[in-house]
Amino acid sequence: MVDRRMLIVGGGIAGLSLRLALRGSPWEVELVERNAGSDQPGAGLAVQPNAMRVLRTLGVAEAVEAAGAIVVRLEYRDRQGELLCAIDLRDLWGEVGPFVGVTRRALHEALRSTVGRCRSGRSAVSVHQQDGRVHVAFDDATAAYYALVVGADGVHSRTRTSAVTPAGPVYAGQMAWRSLAPVGCGTGDSVQFFLGTDRFFGLCPVGDGVTYGFGNVTCGRLHDPVAGRKRRLAGRFADFGRPVQEYIVAIRSDEDIHPGPISWYPDIAWHNGRVVLIGDAAHAMSPMMGQGGCMAVEDSLVLAEELCRHGDVATALAAFTERRAPRVAWVRDQSQALGELVGLPADIRDRALRTHGTAAFHDRYRPLVAAP
Repeated sequence: MVDRRMLIVGGGIAGLSLRLALRGSPWEVELVERNAGSDQPGAGLAVQPNAMRVLRTLGVAEAVEAAGAIVVRLEYRDRQGELLCAIDLRDLWGEVGPFVGVTRRALHEALRSTVGRCRSGRSAVSVHQQDGRVHVAFDDATAAYYALVVGADGVHSRTRTSAVTPAGPVYAGQMAWRSLAPVGCGTGDSVQFFLGTDRFFGLCPVGDGVTYGFGNVTCGRLHDPVAGRKRRLAGRFADFGRPVQEYIVAIRSDEDIHPGPISWYPDIAWHNGRVVLIGDAAHAMSPMMGQGGCMAVEDSLVLAEELCRHGDVATALAAFTERRAPRVAWVRDQSQALGELVGLPADIRDRALRTHGTAAFHDRYRPLVAAP
């Protein structure tokens, strides 16, 4: 009898999407998530059309659309709000799907409501392979064997360091302050980036009159205590224009701001034996294209397809890597290039965006219009 026991480590976007993609498959899937609560840090995110295409296949696209806000324009502005370039997202994506701004909690709820049982409050502390199986020890002093373990446990993946490569993430040189506020965002259907010299602030509608705000600053890694966090955020962006100021004023409390370092993996790691990685655990990248979560959703569908197509795990994982590696590498490289553009002196950057911003945006995202 063929062993089809699979463990998914991590109940975030990647893990929940994979669990959905494997419904009706021969695999007996167990999913564990170390966080016992339902709250998801990070405030909000953009589910771009290439990810919405996958969520439509998984049967949750309508719920995500209903929970969020449809975005049709992306705008780059200088720090005072002068428009540098505007991109009509419908021209680029066509019929692939909508671009949806949504709170992270709402996205997780949409996925979780469909996925079924998820063992929360339990963590895999070590993953080791022996005799063609994977031994996993949990933090509740239990252990089990699996035919396949999928590390979907994010940028600080224990699965990755325990069973694939010991190399951990590195600090990318940027701190991010993410938040939600009950305030409108421009026209209500656009994402706006306000670009300063060594920092930028983004605003994205996420539905029900709520906006997701994210401020990024190039600086050394730091700890920002809760008390006074809103006041300090206002100070960091004091020379930005009215939309940013109005947003920060509308943030309800210090506790509604979630600061954190941006970390990434210099090298991609896909699999080792019967352990495979997806999402940030495999390829955490610069957030400049907003494709981190989208790549995780795509990873999940492609891995499920290859596992169902091939009876042999090694063959399935090789096929999965062959399909995903070029696309993920493109997004990582382009995200890095966009970050370098944004980091140029303001006069050079602004001139480049006015002259070539829309065409460059299309060139950067066009390869993602094709199905993964």
